[in-house]
Amino acid sequence: MTAILMTLGFIVATLGITAWASRKSSGAASFFAAGRNITAWQNGLAVAGDYMSAASFLGITGLIAYYGYDGFMYSVGFLVAYLTVLLIVAEPLRNSGKYTMADVLAYRLRPRPVRAMAALSTLTISGFYMIAQMVGAGAMVSLLMKDIGMDYSLSVSAVGLLMIVYVVFGGMPATTWVQIVKA
Repeated sequence: MTAILMTLGFIVATLGITAWASRKSSGAASFFAAGRNITAWQNGLAVAGDYMSAASFLGITGLIAYYGYDGFMYSVGFLVAYLTVLLIVAEPLRNSGKYTMADVLAYRLRPRPVRAMAALSTLTISGFYMIAQMVGAGAMVSLLMKDIGMDYSLSVSAVGLLMIVYVVFGGMPATTWVQIVKA
């Protein structure tokens, strides 16, 4: 019963954050980039919350269990690659005043094909990442909610619906603050 109450409390808190963020958002800059009001500490906590996801914990743990030391090196490789991306891509992107790499490339090249390829690659990569996230989240939520009879497929659907609500109604401020709370 405690697990159910804690899970429901977390859901209520994050939906409250989403409601707060949706009232605060006004315009595209606020929705897509949180009005550029996220501090470095807040962004760092949000990134940490993203790294502490079900896919990361289960994936890295599985790799270490299966490959040993080589599996551990995967986790180090992900971190080093992420820092490299921050230095080489994120800083120049921020300095250009654009939201995404597609915005920068569309500004410099023909916009229509650039945006089409950006959309296709984003959906493909996000799809694979979301599969891992939903498998982990479905397993965890179905375990936490087994006392009320929530099975795996219902858990996956519920978690997916919650994620859609966070993003659609709260935008970047809501997703950032939900990740901060998760961290």
